[in-house]
Amino acid sequence: MSERFNAPLRVAQLIATRAGDADRGTEVRMRSDDARMRLISDGELVWVHGPRRQELATVRIDDSLPRGDVILRDVAGASPSEIVTLVKAAYGTPRDPGLV
Repeated sequence: MSERFNAPLRVAQLIATRAGDADRGTEVRMRSDDARMRLISDGELVWVHGPRRQELATVRIDDSLPRGDVILRDVAGASPSEIVTLVKAAYGTPRDPGLV
């Protein structure tokens, strides 16, 4: 994938949940224009490639973030201000999860 279409993203915030929290699991929040450039839709699974490891996470669209920033939840091996890239987990899947 071209660097232009998979530009690096900065981790603006890292959220770690606890066993009793209602919302748990790996998640990456990003702007809709950053997601669209990577052909990623809300609810899709992506690989989060960080400096130490890679992990699967669900994408959630959050347009309140600055362009180029992401918020990671429960993604091990990432720290705030680090650079990550995202890669779709399954190519060939419909862009809209409602289309099947």
